[in-house]
Amino acid sequence: MDDSRSTLPEWAARMRGAYSSGSACQFILYGNVADLVAVPGREGKKDIGPASGTDYVSLRRFLDRVMFDPFDVVLHYDRGRGIRIKKGGDHFQGFLKAFDSFRGTSWSGSSGAEADPLALGNMLPRDAPRALELIDRFVRSSQQRTEVGVDGGGRIRAPLQVAVVIDYAHFIVPQGEPIHQSSDRAQTLIRLLDWASEPAITQGSVATVLVTENLTDLNRLLVESPYSTKLRIELPQTEAIHSYVDHLTEGDARFDDLSEVSREVLASKLVGLSRVNVRSLVLEALGNEKSLTLEYLTDVKKRLIEKEAAGRIEFVEPKGTLDSVAGHHEAKAWLRQDAALLKKGRLRAIPMGYLICGRIGTGKTFLVHCWAGEVGVPVVAIKNFRERWVGATEGNLEKIFAILHALGQVVVFIDEADQATGKRDSGSSDGGLSGRIYGMLAKEMSDTANRGKILWVFATSRPDLLEVDLKRQGRLDVHIPLFSPGDAASRHDLFYAMARKVGLDIGRDELPELPDDAELGGNEMEGILVRALRLHETQGALADDDADSAAETKSLPEIIREVISDVRPSAHIERLTFMDLLAVKECTDSRFLPERFEDLSIAEVNRRIEQLHRSLGE
Repeated sequence: MDDSRSTLPEWAARMRGAYSSGSACQFILYGNVADLVAVPGREGKKDIGPASGTDYVSLRRFLDRVMFDPFDVVLHYDRGRGIRIKKGGDHFQGFLKAFDSFRGTSWSGSSGAEADPLALGNMLPRDAPRALELIDRFVRSSQQRTEVGVDGGGRIRAPLQVAVVIDYAHFIVPQGEPIHQSSDRAQTLIRLLDWASEPAITQGSVATVLVTENLTDLNRLLVESPYSTKLRIELPQTEAIHSYVDHLTEGDARFDDLSEVSREVLASKLVGLSRVNVRSLVLEALGNEKSLTLEYLTDVKKRLIEKEAAGRIEFVEPKGTLDSVAGHHEAKAWLRQDAALLKKGRLRAIPMGYLICGRIGTGKTFLVHCWAGEVGVPVVAIKNFRERWVGATEGNLEKIFAILHALGQVVVFIDEADQATGKRDSGSSDGGLSGRIYGMLAKEMSDTANRGKILWVFATSRPDLLEVDLKRQGRLDVHIPLFSPGDAASRHDLFYAMARKVGLDIGRDELPELPDDAELGGNEMEGILVRALRLHETQGALADDDADSAAETKSLPEIIREVISDVRPSAHIERLTFMDLLAVKECTDSRFLPERFEDLSIAEVNRRIEQLHRSLGE
């Protein structure tokens, strides 16, 4: 590999440095491997792009024509297409002829195969054990190669520089316990491990590259091997996207006519997308003469990122602002202060995350959706990322993390967090999956380099089921408890908010007063209003059919008052009280506590929780 590293992507520069220094000859490339890679002009060759400026090619082509340009032989292998000779076909053909004569095989084919690498590749084995054995024999023989000296005095060592690229490596050596591997997979795994550690190869002129999208999809023995270098290919950031947009739109007058934003603003709005997706967005807009407005860019970017994540993350659409939230005054004030700090760039004062807890129906999810309208950065919700296949769940999480990092600043919302975040020790019931999820989340959430960039928000009515390590200070610093309104004014505010939610045409002053009951939450109030609306609509239908009954119709406020008088207390009051006390226990700042809880000691809270635990039979 060429020693020049200044104009290469960071991962490529690290790769060259490690190979040139002799510290590694096997590299695992993962992350944004399906994207285009920038080829600077002085690195680009005439068969890639222009002699000056920058061109963009696939990762595989970048490896062949830039990273391995000085090499004598470049081989690719994957299970779908078998062995492909990208460079040095004469060397490989010569090896095959010698191999055929020794082993009695006929892999070298006819002379026509020498000029047709595809024909040659079709004659070679495709299954991993035999294909990699053939490559292994070639690699080892290439390091023993000799040639006649310049003075003709004898033969001297003349090893070939050989690069081997294993594409879709996770289909060849997938994650799994070694003891459960088939003999063929075990043989393949051992061979790849040998290529990274055996002196006969590491001290020669050989480089091997394994390409996979998710590191967790690979067998852990490869991932944890100290002999291989793991290199993440990141999604492009603002400057890189700006350069690529310039490349795409250079000389295209349509861009200036259709775009309502500058290239700089466009690049900043497209952070989080791969170059492939940027190309799709820009060319689709230009081809269809679609105006590039901020609204259009936001909508398309969300769609493309959600598609890239296979629907496992979803952008939260704001449901108004925090003004839409009834009550919870201290919680709203805190969140507004943090939103202001974010906008001012005072990231050191921002918590790493928030735990929002409270009984069901207190508006935890609604609060976050309304905060999305004020926080000034994207808010994404992580959806179900678990899958039944070994390694698939961890791979999904790895991809989600990569997208979150690429977004620059983002709020990550996990609803029903007690169900989604795993356990430190889940036993053997799920093969250790829950523990691995917990470990990946814990590691990601504790990285202080993400302070002010990735804000975690967990919502749950059962914070006791969350692992203590996940909700500790330094991961979820601020624990905000939410409670049902405890005074008449707050209850009336929430009642009116729920009336607007269900679409009732009624004024605030027309709503009847609710009983002095702190157990009535938003979901109970919504139930009252829906039942009243049902009675009101049914009454109207009867009045249309019976003129005599028209005089007996009642107004909506009257019906609501009657429904309130008929409401029975919740059959699950003990469980709801239990959730309230759990929220009190988790609270990190007394200002969040209503008057009825603020004087309770932790000892008294624990005593009541334990008492309810026994009563509920948990």
